[in-house]
Amino acid sequence: MYRNNLFLVLLLSLLIGACASETSTEGTTATEETTSANMEKFGEAITADGAVAYGDMLAKMGDTDSLAIKVKGKVESVCKVKGCWMNVVSDDPNQEAMFVQFKDYGFFMPLDCEGKTVVMDGYAYRDVTSVEDLKHFAEDEGKSQEEIDAITEPVEELKFLAHGVVMTD
Repeated sequence: MYRNNLFLVLLLSLLIGACASETSTEGTTATEETTSANMEKFGEAITADGAVAYGDMLAKMGDTDSLAIKVKGKVESVCKVKGCWMNVVSDDPNQEAMFVQFKDYGFFMPLDCEGKTVVMDGYAYRDVTSVEDLKHFAEDEGKSQEEIDAITEPVEELKFLAHGVVMTD
C-alpha cells in the first residue's frame, strides 16, 4: 500500500511539473478521434461500456486508498492553458469533485469541454494537494489573483489518473 502511494505521488509530481513547463505542446495530443457523431476519445482506446456511475465509484472506494475503475461523470472545469487536467463531478451536487490528470501527460482535453459527460478508465485515489499546486491549478483555471492568494492550506482530495477518456456528448 505504501509503495502504491509513493508511486502515485512520484507520478503526479512528474505530471504537475510537465503541466507547468513552458514548452510547446503543438502536435502532442495523443489519440484524439471521433468515434461517432456524439463521441470523442482521448488517450488509450476505451469504450463507455461497463462504466459505473460516479456515486457507485465512491461507494466501491470505501476506505480503500486506490481503485482501478471505469467511471462516468460530468466535466465541471478544465485547465484553460493546455487541457492537461479536469475536475469531474457527479449528478449529485452533494458529492465531492474529482481532480483528473492523464497518464504520462500523453493527451489533453478540449479547453471547452465543461458540462460534457465523460467516461474515464484508470485509477481513483485520495491524495493531498500542496498549496503550491493548488495555486498553480487555480491559475490554469483562470481564477482571479484574489482567489489564488486565498489558498493557504493543502487539501486532501479525490483524484483520478486516466489512461483513456471518452466524451459522450
